[in-house]
Amino acid sequence: MQRRDFLRAAAALAGLPLLSGCRQLLGWGLPIEVLRPGMADGHRLRDSAALPPPRSERRVDTVIVGSGVAGLFAGWRLAREGYRDFVLLNGPEPDGNAAAGAFDGWRYPTGAHYLPLPSPESGHVRELLAEMGVIEAGGDSLRPTFDERVLVHAPDERLWRDGQWQDGLLPRGLGADDDAQQRRFLLHVKQLQQQHGADGRRVFTVPTALASTDPAWRALDGQSFAAWLAAHGYTAPGLLWYLDYCCRDDYGSTLAHTSAWAGLHYFAARGGQAANAADGAVLTWPDGLNPLLRHMRVRIGAERQLPGAAWRIQMQGRQVQVDYVDAGGAQRLLARRVIVATPLHVAWHLLPQLAGLGFSRAHLPPRAPWLVGNVLLDRFPKEPATSPLAWDNVVYGSASLGYVVATHQLIRAALPERTVFTTYHALAADDPATARQWLAGASADELFGQAMQDLYTVYGARLRRQLLAARLTVRAHAMASPQPGFLANAGLAALRAADGPILFAHADLSGLSLFEEAAWWGDVAARRVLG
Repeated sequence: MQRRDFLRAAAALAGLPLLSGCRQLLGWGLPIEVLRPGMADGHRLRDSAALPPPRSERRVDTVIVGSGVAGLFAGWRLAREGYRDFVLLNGPEPDGNAAAGAFDGWRYPTGAHYLPLPSPESGHVRELLAEMGVIEAGGDSLRPTFDERVLVHAPDERLWRDGQWQDGLLPRGLGADDDAQQRRFLLHVKQLQQQHGADGRRVFTVPTALASTDPAWRALDGQSFAAWLAAHGYTAPGLLWYLDYCCRDDYGSTLAHTSAWAGLHYFAARGGQAANAADGAVLTWPDGLNPLLRHMRVRIGAERQLPGAAWRIQMQGRQVQVDYVDAGGAQRLLARRVIVATPLHVAWHLLPQLAGLGFSRAHLPPRAPWLVGNVLLDRFPKEPATSPLAWDNVVYGSASLGYVVATHQLIRAALPERTVFTTYHALAADDPATARQWLAGASADELFGQAMQDLYTVYGARLRRQLLAARLTVRAHAMASPQPGFLANAGLAALRAADGPILFAHADLSGLSLFEEAAWWGDVAARRVLG
């Protein structure tokens, strides 16, 4: 979206929704919005646009820059421990990849939409869930009791193949060899869940900071998941499609571009359990993970949350200077410590001294572009009597990732009047730069066609009659992708260890874009501030 003067730019930086001038009507009358959160602000940072002198200056002990999961978790921890002298700078998209929206009260996610049952290693996440009442009892036990309204209920997953639905996402009926390889792979990863390295730690954990550093197991990171699968005799088309889907879903990358360590981590790391749910269950809300962020905001307090986006972070003597822009123009904060909770490709432009901390441009994790679509329907599509609508609905062989149903958790005697379907598409087929170029130049029609691909495969053109509106969210730098060698990234190790006036907190530090990883680094940074 083009801006003609600085004040309009400042208003955008105040955390308001950023649209790309793109509400339009398609030929058949559907109103469509295309949102590109953070794009204009990120490009101004990249192009080093000049910032006017600050209109005001404020001193505070700690500043948190960024309000995604890591930034809010850091603020939540500080507030929970009684620490009050801090502020949180929201950034151009409050809540980041866990943001949400609504069509006249019908809420939906624009990013992350579920949380697996947290394993014992994710005690920091369990603590948050207990405070929210999501964990009702046994937060320190192996199998806590969770709020039934948040546990995803049946039917939870189904797969569209050859014109019909089947339960679950692993394709069945593709031959005896495919079935046998699926069973062998599942047994393999079940064994890996209990595998420990020479240092006594589990090989795969969430957060990854608690995983084994045994070189024999870390050597998995030196090859692609595709190469590891081939070496172990996994060749069945159905199994390989499913594993590729999982990598695109969690990492935004294909089997050939995903570290073997990360590919196995997807299946072997979590292992969370519940007293009142089956293993492998997930937690979800109509608007994805946004309720967790809203809870953390309440704990932090509205008075500590500032609209605006950071422009420059630098040392001034023994203090850290944070220049930012809000609706009133340029502002300045002076702090003893700053927690940088932005993606690292943003932090690279915010901190001129980043290279001096042992981090270079070459250390920036590759980032996957995504397209998220939300469509409001005036009624539910007709489904086969034997295959009711599930929470997660995936199309076999598709390059997209299917769709989730925002109203699935609204358990009622009858279906709600309307619903929102959320589609996900990771542009993993092309290299990220090419995919970003396409996202930047594609028309609303082209983006909508991509976002609706799986819905039209299942329901056909008849679905158009039920659509009332659509919002598309373009996330050109959505998440870090764990390519082979990501565990040996020395620059990330340097930022993880930083414990001076400037601290870092983001899922990028792990190289995996997971809620638990972002929350972990927010917690680590907050505890360093607390001393």
